[in-house]
Amino acid sequence: MAALNPVITGIPAGRFWAVVLAGGQGLRLRPLVERIHADGRPKQFAVLVGERSLLRQTLDRVALTVPPERTVVVMTRSHVRFFDAGASPPHSLVQPQDRGTAAGVLLPLHWIAWRDPDAVVAVFPSDHFVADDAAFMRHVDALRTVVGRHPRRIVLVAAAPDSPEPGYGWIEPGVSIEKTLPAGDVRAVVRFVEKPSVEEARACLRRGGLWNTFVMVARAATFLEAGRRNLPELHERLRRLRAFAGTSEEGAALERAYALSPPASFSRDVLAHDPARLAVSELPPLHWSDWGTPERVISTLRREGLEPRWLGELAPTA
Repeated sequence: MAALNPVITGIPAGRFWAVVLAGGQGLRLRPLVERIHADGRPKQFAVLVGERSLLRQTLDRVALTVPPERTVVVMTRSHVRFFDAGASPPHSLVQPQDRGTAAGVLLPLHWIAWRDPDAVVAVFPSDHFVADDAAFMRHVDALRTVVGRHPRRIVLVAAAPDSPEPGYGWIEPGVSIEKTLPAGDVRAVVRFVEKPSVEEARACLRRGGLWNTFVMVARAATFLEAGRRNLPELHERLRRLRAFAGTSEEGAALERAYALSPPASFSRDVLAHDPARLAVSELPPLHWSDWGTPERVISTLRREGLEPRWLGELAPTA
């Protein structure tokens, strides 16, 4: 697929990379996925609507802007058998085990930075529903301009909330730092709250907070510096892997790094600690949902008028 824009001022398209996160277990959605697939696959490899898995839908969406040769999929070893690389396969990195989103984000960022130190990277979860892929990716693509002018910031993509949802991260935006099309009004971040209580979520909603989609854009070096400041031990273990890249010791070195690293969340342990280094850009009006729970999946399908066969079978008990 052709890129939407071959060059945006300040950041050539050839330096724009994508990381797609596909290493999670999807525990909250497992009861629903098991009704559809009996092979133990996690949600990102499940076909919940249409004929493509959530991961394949994400890869096809990302390919509107970033080609497969600059796209890195991160997965966990136990899930490799479910991955269909397709005709134009992206790069794939296999984690020995799931250590949370911090390792899932930082491992591919180190890998990219070794190859392209000046890279700008967009990070995408693989379990989202997006009603308008083209509009979504135009928005993300435009953030290259923002990062070019604000190289020390991580720009978060946010969605307008319609409820005090405690299962999302919340971003409280501050002053405008620039306006650009189609990214709109890009603002500083006053506070980042990861999965608040219901009371805290209500307070965030009253203060004009936005939902964090966990889609984010920054220079690879900026992401890595945030990891170094907030998770120095994990950062250092992953940084040392470069010495083993391409050698017979590479696999063993990765095993050791993960065995010694406790689970960590990029949202909770990095973003929430660095609000002054963040910026936020709100999506245009389009339906976005993080398919983390059966309730969100079913609500989205009914709102969009989509009726996969399993939804009718589930209706009596849903």
